[in-house]
Amino acid sequence: AAQAFASPAAEQPLVAAMWSGEHLGVVGKPAAWLVVLFHIAGSPRLVSSCTTLAAGRNATADGSVMVTHSDDGEGKPDARLCYIPGAEYPAGSKRPVYWDTEEYPRFVGSHRGSCYLPQVGEKPYEPIGYIDQVPKTYGYFEATYGLINEHGLGMGESTCSGIFGTDAIGHGGKALLSIDSLTRIAMERTKEAREAVKLMGSLAEQHGFYGAGSFEGTAESLMVGDALEAFVFHILPDPTGTSAIWVAQRIPDDHVTVVANMFVIREINFDDQRNFLFSESVRTVAQAKGWWKPGTPFDFTAIYSDGEYAHKFYSGRRVWGAYRRFGLSDLPDNYKDLLTDAVYPVTAKPASLVSTRDMFSVHRDFYEGTKYDMTVGFAAGPWGNPDRYAVVGNISGNWERSIGLYRTSQTHVVQMRNHGVGSVLWYGPHAAASTVFMPLSAGATAVPQPYTIGDPTTFTRGSAFWAHKNVANIAKIRYSDAMKLVWQQQELLESAGEALIASLDGNKTTSADVLNEAYAKHANNIMDAFGSLPVQIVQAVGDGWDNDTAPLGYPEWWLKAVGYQKGPPPPPRRLRRTPSAAQGAPDHFV
Repeated sequence: AAQAFASPAAEQPLVAAMWSGEHLGVVGKPAAWLVVLFHIAGSPRLVSSCTTLAAGRNATADGSVMVTHSDDGEGKPDARLCYIPGAEYPAGSKRPVYWDTEEYPRFVGSHRGSCYLPQVGEKPYEPIGYIDQVPKTYGYFEATYGLINEHGLGMGESTCSGIFGTDAIGHGGKALLSIDSLTRIAMERTKEAREAVKLMGSLAEQHGFYGAGSFEGTAESLMVGDALEAFVFHILPDPTGTSAIWVAQRIPDDHVTVVANMFVIREINFDDQRNFLFSESVRTVAQAKGWWKPGTPFDFTAIYSDGEYAHKFYSGRRVWGAYRRFGLSDLPDNYKDLLTDAVYPVTAKPASLVSTRDMFSVHRDFYEGTKYDMTVGFAAGPWGNPDRYAVVGNISGNWERSIGLYRTSQTHVVQMRNHGVGSVLWYGPHAAASTVFMPLSAGATAVPQPYTIGDPTTFTRGSAFWAHKNVANIAKIRYSDAMKLVWQQQELLESAGEALIASLDGNKTTSADVLNEAYAKHANNIMDAFGSLPVQIVQAVGDGWDNDTAPLGYPEWWLKAVGYQKGPPPPPRRLRRTPSAAQGAPDHFV
């Protein structure tokens, strides 16, 4: 970083052999140092390596603001979509805060709607602390995080690396709030993006912030938007583990942006209060540590990020890939270190106006048509399967990290508008490549039943998550051919979803009951289609036959590559007598 006092994070990764405890503010406290290192490098909890996108209102085809999120979790992600009703509270009430593991079930209790009522064998969760309650809260939809509330506030999340880490109260730390809790509280209490950012930052400073726990880091990023504007929001614990460091940058109205598990905000203009919001700790901590001097440029990412994790290009390739899909074809695909090499813009103007379908498409991207195309080559097999599963064994190496991913629990696009039925949540269970994005407007007050069922350990026929997961895995039989059937259903059903929103927009008055009924009917149509799709796929390509009428065969390049031509030879030629030979005709080889 071109600055007087660069963060050590700009020079080397966070490992015990290279970093001193002083950098984490734990000098003379080896136990604390080990806790922080373990939290960052080896948390046993859920891996949630998410990709988020956003677009300003003048960058979209319909004038809406959009934010997105793919929840790319391993472990036991809770795949349910839930509605949390608004409520009123008497003066002096307290709001409970719970420890967030991001695993199934993410919550058990009786005061957050029917989705979380205790089932057989489940005990209600115990709070780890409380904050003051407000007189009235708003209703909202949530998955792992708050997605959209009744006023059209929308969010998307991406875990990021950070140089400081801590844990929750009762679990080795002193922090009360995770990004999960912050998004829910903001959904309950705010109507606008700017207001939500300020509230989340203030609460985190007051009560402490902790990363919910995953291998990629202890910091977080959100896309936060309303119908007028959107922000990129970054947050991490402070070095004491009792407060927070945060910054938010407004996305220009005609720009798009992408965050993929690494901070992107660079130079902060501390005098520009319209475009930058931040905690005072942003400057005070950096200055106290000797990483920044007043009067010099302040690069938030270079100072507070720990860079890419897992492998080089884990974040950068997705940023490059997303901007490529937005029409920015001249960005570099290589760099030395993404932490110090600011090769990608924080935001950029797309080549053409962006639609919700474009957002769906970015989340389904496997770099097709580029040298990083995941659908070609040996790893993709003969049928062009872009999925790269976890490797078990002692072979060292890495797969390319695509935007589309097989282990996604859900992907959503929030389309924030001020007309018709208002803002719309487009929700797709399981992997984006094989999901159907279902619409729900902000004024609805119920989730279609199949989308409230999502235990990742138990196959359930009435679950939208499992219906989509079943299709995704059955399509692996012969991916390139089977996905053609999936794409047909996606086009049909997502078009029907768009038509449904257009129809509802045309109604002068649409009650919540009418909305709930319309979305439930559409959801049932999706379930019917995806319930029968596995059978259609097996009928079409099962056993390597085209509808059991002719063999489909293998591509020639693959046969040559795997040595088919060097397989067993034809049987030996033998001298045989034929009936004519017995009558004096010459013998011949057959």
